[in-house]
Amino acid sequence: MKKLIYFLILVIAAGTFSCNDPDLEASFEDLEKLTIYDYLMENEEDFSSFISILEKGGVLKTLSAYNPNGIGYTLFAPNNDAINQFVTESDQFSSVNDILSDESYAATFSRYHIVNEGVHSNEFPFGAFSEQTLSGDYLTVSFVIEADTSYYKINNQAAVNKPNIETSNGYVHHLEVALIPITFTSYQWLENNAAFSIFKQAIDLTGLKPLIDFNTKEEETKQAVTVLAEPDSIYEKFGIFSVDDLAAVVSPNNSDFTNSANGLYNFVAYHFLTGSYFLDDFVDENTNYNTMSEIPLNINGLGIDIEINPGKEMFDTIVHQVGDTTFVDYVGVLYDESNVITQSGAIHFINQLMKQQAPSRANLTYQFYEEPVIMEFYQEGEGSFPIEDPESLTKIEYSGSDLSYEIIKEDGEEITNAWNNDYLILDGDFTISYTTPQIVAGRYTVFLGAEAFNDENALVEVFIDGKKIGGLIDLTTLGTEDSPFQQIKLGNVDFKSYAPHKIEIRPLIPGRFLWDYIRFEIPK
Repeated sequence: MKKLIYFLILVIAAGTFSCNDPDLEASFEDLEKLTIYDYLMENEEDFSSFISILEKGGVLKTLSAYNPNGIGYTLFAPNNDAINQFVTESDQFSSVNDILSDESYAATFSRYHIVNEGVHSNEFPFGAFSEQTLSGDYLTVSFVIEADTSYYKINNQAAVNKPNIETSNGYVHHLEVALIPITFTSYQWLENNAAFSIFKQAIDLTGLKPLIDFNTKEEETKQAVTVLAEPDSIYEKFGIFSVDDLAAVVSPNNSDFTNSANGLYNFVAYHFLTGSYFLDDFVDENTNYNTMSEIPLNINGLGIDIEINPGKEMFDTIVHQVGDTTFVDYVGVLYDESNVITQSGAIHFINQLMKQQAPSRANLTYQFYEEPVIMEFYQEGEGSFPIEDPESLTKIEYSGSDLSYEIIKEDGEEITNAWNNDYLILDGDFTISYTTPQIVAGRYTVFLGAEAFNDENALVEVFIDGKKIGGLIDLTTLGTEDSPFQQIKLGNVDFKSYAPHKIEIRPLIPGRFLWDYIRFEIPK
């Protein structure tokens, strides 16, 4: 229900913001013909400190130009009062001049406030913006509901108090306070927030700190991690007041906590999802997410709530009035507090004690994003990216042809019918294989997503774990001009254990092969 209410309010708020956009000053009547830079200069008295930092950071003139990506910029602009508050609360700087004296920090600070895409508040996500900032980071959006007001908040730090100033090259949104560039890992965030002391101590006891204590920018081969964490108040609801109490519940009579077979070890690792996911990534999906324990967890975002492991355990919720107790059969999300972004990934907060549960099958679609190199290209947004070093790939192997990753958009709009508008491409007498993450045992129907409407395409066969599935696939005529990419049913497989599986594509007649995805569905 909370998710439904959240979305309804977002719609109402978006309409409110769009109907009450700030009036433009009389001296700035032609704002939409002028740039973000021009807007700042017209309002220099209010933004002089931020303008100085932008100039020192080398991006002020960038805001006078069109984005080479063709999709504008979004500037989150703190005025002089907001900058002064930032300085007052900072342990690093005592004046604006201190920031200007640190050219490297000024550059990071400036770029951190500029999203590489023009976004109106109507299009704010339920999580992270799809495009990075010019500093290479992601900003997140939450929606705060109070008794007499509601507003957007960026990174759970700064309220948007004047949205949707439209210019010729993007949008300006005024901030109540300046954004603080993310300089902490997920572990450091938990360490610095006393309300998560039990979970943080469990991480220490199990030796799992390195899994969430790294900077993805500095360690590009590492995949980001999503943390699902219970605050201490949730543990206390279950009679757990210390990490020793937690160990007694999930790992009784076994204190070998750094052993991967230990109960506490797996409890903590089960809270770490491989990959970075924001709340909007869970919406309209019902699938299993691989954890760093020996089993995955299920998240169902198809209903009015995001439900973790639905149907596995019954919980009682807060008593709203005497005699009125509601029971739910899933672990829920604390929406308002979640979508915390760190150097290691995202952190979300949950409202029940999340124990490991026997995994269930779920529909799974793999688009190769487990490969850090592919994810890096995907985040760049558009283009054709050759794989220059095959050794950089961990899940994909290929031979007989060059391999490229392509994501094709035009002015921010999708122009193919490929899923997410991206795919792998080879051409020739190739072989290519992809090893999936672990998949829960059971029966699945397998589908191949590929381009199937080009005379130059290959005729291929598909093998799973060395066994052929389906017949010869003619990729020259299965699609149409309007829908060249097709989902092609291959047949059924029965997996006997929770394990990864190798998908191999071999051409019987060589040619082009544009691989969109491999999908596993629970048979109906």
